[in-house]
Amino acid sequence: MSSRTLRYALLLTMIVSLSIASIASAAVINHHQVVGFKEVTPTTVTQKAAKLFQPTLKVSNACVPFPAVDVDGNTSGGLAPSGSPSGECSSSIGQVYERSAWYNGVWAIMYSWYFPKDGPITQAGHRHDWEAVVVWVDNPAAASPKILSIAASQHGKFVNKAPSTSNTNGTHPKIEYKSIFPLNNALYHTSTDGGYQPLIGWDDLSAAARHALNTTSFEDANVPMNDANFQSNLAKAWFQ
Repeated sequence: MSSRTLRYALLLTMIVSLSIASIASAAVINHHQVVGFKEVTPTTVTQKAAKLFQPTLKVSNACVPFPAVDVDGNTSGGLAPSGSPSGECSSSIGQVYERSAWYNGVWAIMYSWYFPKDGPITQAGHRHDWEAVVVWVDNPAAASPKILSIAASQHGKFVNKAPSTSNTNGTHPKIEYKSIFPLNNALYHTSTDGGYQPLIGWDDLSAAARHALNTTSFEDANVPMNDANFQSNLAKAWFQ
């Protein structure tokens, strides 16, 4: 082995070791301490489509979305379902996670939000909540891609609606996070505009963050877009 090859091998080993050490040192931290990812400038077809169809999210009497993971793989510890429904979780810049793929010949864009708790009633609900929307698009590379259907997660299933002038703002679906008594919070189609959160794609997350979302237990809540759940959730959200 030449000295140059040896130096390269040692450098590669060091990089791998540092990556493993970073992942191994990741921890569960306070939900207010998780620093989310900044948006990347969209340059690819996937990134541009994700931004074009990003839903607005209105939150009603519940936690607003928070970042779930930081660049080092540290994850949110969430909140116990006590106090008011939005207690200790009423303010955050938030984060929305995106992952896209072809499914049955249709382009699926999944948007996922994390909430520190799901407690619409004092002492009811659970720590952590994940919810997702799947926007079904004909072809993201088309000159004017079109929404075919919008699927919102509700208690283990997805509810589809066709796009309309009422439930979209241009290319942006309108979604509401709320509880309908006696059920916990879920996502619903709405005619009311909400806000936007910093958008980050699955492939634009750090390796440590993806590893954390693939392996961290969020107790009663499942990460919609991780490797274990992504395809099965697309099947649940299918509209035809």
